[in-house]
Amino acid sequence: MALWRDRRGDLAPPGWGAALSGAALAFGRLDQALHGHPLLPAALHRLRLDAVRRQATVDGHAIDPWHLAAVLEHLPLRLGDADRGGVFEAARYALGQYRWLVEPDVDQEGEIQDAEAFLRAHDAGAGPLLGAGAGLHRWLEAGHARPPMRTALIRHFRRSMLHTPLPFTGAAALAAETPWGYAEWLPCFLDALGAEARDGLRQLGLLEHAWRQARTHVAGRRRHSRAAAALDRIAAAPLISATTLAGQLQMAPKNALALLDQFVERGIVVEVTHRSARRLFGLKGLAPLAEEVALPRRARRGSGRVRSPELDEPLVDAAPTPVALSPLARWQPDYADLEAAMAAADQVVRNAGSRLEALGLAGPGGRGGSARSRQQEDDTDDRE
Repeated sequence: MALWRDRRGDLAPPGWGAALSGAALAFGRLDQALHGHPLLPAALHRLRLDAVRRQATVDGHAIDPWHLAAVLEHLPLRLGDADRGGVFEAARYALGQYRWLVEPDVDQEGEIQDAEAFLRAHDAGAGPLLGAGAGLHRWLEAGHARPPMRTALIRHFRRSMLHTPLPFTGAAALAAETPWGYAEWLPCFLDALGAEARDGLRQLGLLEHAWRQARTHVAGRRRHSRAAAALDRIAAAPLISATTLAGQLQMAPKNALALLDQFVERGIVVEVTHRSARRLFGLKGLAPLAEEVALPRRARRGSGRVRSPELDEPLVDAAPTPVALSPLARWQPDYADLEAAMAAADQVVRNAGSRLEALGLAGPGGRGGSARSRQQEDDTDDRE
């Protein structure tokens, strides 16, 4: 293999050959294993979580990858005695890095394309891995930001050597203790890429193991059972709801939910939301995520203390004992206020009639007073 000389006249430093071959071999193994794999979406999701965790750590924001997974699903975090401010700050930073990798906005996309062009300019004759190392080193020496180049590296590897967009950026090579001189730094970068790929292959093995173990629990069911198909859908998705599963299997949502509840009872699947609405499920390997998601308020006891779902007490308060109520008493009308109002109105009318008689302005017949008084006088005349 011919030595590569960069534009500064530096030969590829000693030790780069073993690091390069190790990284290339690890990349090839993982890419071949993932190509056409039924668990590809779930594997990429987990690899991205780990990639963002590595990037945030070297940038000074340590975060648990399951915290990031909970934030991505808009789930509350179970913090306990942790530093709330530090956890939320790390989660915000990691979420920003994740968006750079998965869904950059218009401005970010422009920066990423600039970084891709920078890589292409330094890739001629060097190969994808050595060219990526040279381009990253010069990009950072020029004072540019890390996030756009990280996404550009993923696209660069995908375009030049991979079937799948593996989220590997050699994040450990940017740690503070790593020497920055190019001759010492390049083997560190290649070793970091190889370590990320080997860890990705290990993660895929764990996912496959959980999937195969889950399928053994539903073996032997009747021929028309959809349990095996449901497990395949659950394994392929990072998290899934009963509605989504029902749509994929073309079954009623209540039947899909009943199937998921059966899986939870058997320990095949875990429910990570701890609530009655918008419940999300995943294979047993997602148990760490379920432990990081806060319980709903109705399940909490004490002064801000969150009880574990493993305790024997129910998560929902028991319904109060119904109280026997006696039948309502028959309603009796009360006209006292109405009688008083009518008496007051009659008094006002009598007073007005007296004043009219005094002024000689009484009504027909020379009678003043109230209408009720006149009616009484007419009744007396009729009797006489």
